[in-house]
Amino acid sequence: MLRYTTAGESHGKCLTGILDGFPAGLPIAEESINFQLHRRQLGYGRGGRMQIEKDTIEITSGVRLGKSLGSPISFFVKNKDWSHWEIPMSTQPVQEGANVRQVTRPRPGHADLAGGLKYQTHDLRDILERASARETAVRVAIGSFCRLLLGRFQIEIGSHVLSIGPHEVAEPFKRLPAETIIALDPLDPIRCADPDMTKTMMQQIDTAKKAGDTLGGVVEVVAANVPPGLGSHAQWDRRLDGLLAQMLMSIPAAKAVEIGEGVTAANAFGSSVHDEIYYDAENLRFFRKTNRAGGVEGGISNGADLRARVYIKPIPTLKKALLSVDILSKQPFEAAFERSDTCIVPAAGVIAEAMMATALAGAFLDKFGGDSIKEIEGNFANYTKLLEEY
Repeated sequence: MLRYTTAGESHGKCLTGILDGFPAGLPIAEESINFQLHRRQLGYGRGGRMQIEKDTIEITSGVRLGKSLGSPISFFVKNKDWSHWEIPMSTQPVQEGANVRQVTRPRPGHADLAGGLKYQTHDLRDILERASARETAVRVAIGSFCRLLLGRFQIEIGSHVLSIGPHEVAEPFKRLPAETIIALDPLDPIRCADPDMTKTMMQQIDTAKKAGDTLGGVVEVVAANVPPGLGSHAQWDRRLDGLLAQMLMSIPAAKAVEIGEGVTAANAFGSSVHDEIYYDAENLRFFRKTNRAGGVEGGISNGADLRARVYIKPIPTLKKALLSVDILSKQPFEAAFERSDTCIVPAAGVIAEAMMATALAGAFLDKFGGDSIKEIEGNFANYTKLLEEY
């Protein structure tokens, strides 16, 4: 079973990740992982911290001579801003009166107050440091390991921006083929396929930044060449769409996830929703001319491209502070402000790619098993033959 865990705070020494259940014998290219970490830091509307940090991975176990060992892979990503936070984020007691940058004014929309109540702390930095989306750097790294595995079997993943604030792409750009989305410039600051709307989105972000406000939006993430048979209808916690939805909803700013055309399907007749089935006798495969299901039926991948949309809220740290209450004095105040972004939607697409890669890699290993990449390749080849004979 593929599983992972992360540790670390936004302004601590580093972020740490452990990936367990990863097969042996797969070449690990650190530059490809660092490339995805770099992509996560891009995007029009990002804040000042992206100029401070240049995230890179340092692998500490589970890889030898450039290949995975089959044992847990551990790694860390340094926080280069740590030098300015050694006292506030010290793991040891500090002198009385030291500036620990205590936060007592919770931000609406953030984990500050809910976490303070849950853990009974009156310094909300205890909560916000871990709740920060900075943690997603580790998840992008984990997703990058998973992409290396999936890429061995020609499974590719990409994303694009469908809307930012009230501005959304024109109709022809809402249902692009997966290969078109994957082929978009991975370093584009908006990563939107509609060039006219790209300019409008950038202008909207500029307007929000001047006003001290923030913007959300919608990203679509896709996976091409996904084989049928991943996931299962047999148990609720093995359904591929459920696993994928949980992964995508775990992105800090995500507030909704849509698989395929799930939202519009709820308002339509079944005759216009379900994807009719055809057979290609020449290539010995079943196929569909539409993909409204998003590549999943009954919790199982059906051989079509996997498609999901993630709805990203405007981040809750605003220069134009919202009203709040100081948790010590109980008096009304404006919410605390930490260095922040104006819009993280393009970066959220990169995180969504990592989450989809992690969900798919887990389902892929559940299906094809094996302790080594050679064993998995043999299992996959045998299954491919069985599909042709079906």
